[in-house]
Amino acid sequence: MAEYQRLRCRVAFHALDFRPEIKELGRRMVERLRAWGQPYMAFHPGLFRDTLAYHGCAELFQDVHTELVQKRRAQMIRQGIVREQLSIDSHVQRKNGSCPLMPEEVGLLLRAIGYLPNTIIYVSRAETFGGQRILIPLRAMYSNLVDRTSLCTKQELSDLIGYEAPIHSDIAWSRPAKSQAQLIEEWKRAGPRPRPLPPPPARPIYRHEKEGWYGWVAETDSEPDPSPTDLRMQAHRLLWDALDYIVSVEADGFFPGFNNDGSGWPDFSGLVMGHRLYQMASARTYRPDRKYLIKMLDDIRDHMYHPKHNWTVFVREHLNRSLGVDGLIKESLESKPTSFLSHPFPECSCRTPESTPGISEPVKGSNGEFLYGGEDECPEWMQRGLETVNNRKISLPEEGVDESESGEDDMDSELPESDDGGNKVDASRPSDQDEEMDPDD
Repeated sequence: MAEYQRLRCRVAFHALDFRPEIKELGRRMVERLRAWGQPYMAFHPGLFRDTLAYHGCAELFQDVHTELVQKRRAQMIRQGIVREQLSIDSHVQRKNGSCPLMPEEVGLLLRAIGYLPNTIIYVSRAETFGGQRILIPLRAMYSNLVDRTSLCTKQELSDLIGYEAPIHSDIAWSRPAKSQAQLIEEWKRAGPRPRPLPPPPARPIYRHEKEGWYGWVAETDSEPDPSPTDLRMQAHRLLWDALDYIVSVEADGFFPGFNNDGSGWPDFSGLVMGHRLYQMASARTYRPDRKYLIKMLDDIRDHMYHPKHNWTVFVREHLNRSLGVDGLIKESLESKPTSFLSHPFPECSCRTPESTPGISEPVKGSNGEFLYGGEDECPEWMQRGLETVNNRKISLPEEGVDESESGEDDMDSELPESDDGGNKVDASRPSDQDEEMDPDD
């Protein structure tokens, strides 16, 4: 049975492959982020229209976006996807942790952890519902906010797409040109002279200018079918998601704005968190408890940018615990029942005889399943492979080893440090943080 499970893990992660040009561009994006000389944090907002409609989070917005979410929720009710009422209290859903964290709230949480204002934050799937204005508060706190459009040129992105034939439905409609004889005949029949000049010809109205992505709300109650351009853009988003996936998996830290939504559908953040756990379990992957954090954020709603010192300590402790065993156990209870790919632990891991003394006691759930620990012993062929890799590392020149170690130390020094238990410790001076976060203390 262990071999079948191990095969399942290899199919889920090792068999995942992208087109060569996607991998090449993703590698260049990671190199450009590394070229800044400091680690970077990947952030996935998780603000999508379907997600907001499914959980009833329409009141997070104050404009036409609320109506768009409600219309999508009504459509999902008719399709049988949602079995609840159309009108639902979004504030109650938010307090239950069923709604995504807004980018402004994520910025405050990152400040509470100790990330400096010059931290590089890569926004995955930057086409958030609500537009770029939703990211304005986060960009004000962290000026080095980048996405694929700021890391790649238009030529690189267009080369990734390749040639596409023009869509005739989006070409501007214009009246057929008249011959010279027709113009003279109309002039003769136009009436007495002098006549006022005719009005200038109307500018052609394009399809996207008439409807836009929400213009139909003012014209009709039913959402129009996707245009050929909309379908083409949906295909393009698959390419952008692949690039964001590569950059997020390789990031030094990952913070999800929304994951484990309970719908049973695999989401982007859950897949990235599962891949990072499988590929590098010691990486900084935050697993925040939205219900607890929303309660903490509501306590400082009147003075969000000047929280008290004890609030900062509580939030920092919670997020630091989410990096370690507590976060893994919580994720195993919530994510694994719906999506194995979001938490492939401990099934996709094994232990060697050398690592056995350092393993803590396993934690089991109510049904006897392992939530933490309980890994099987690695097969002999895998142990031999590990021994070969270790021998190669030992045989490397000492100069190269020293350089790599010093490079890793430089990278780790930019992010808040962590102790042996996985809990992070603020790397900035306490006086600096108190001056920035706690001016009222």
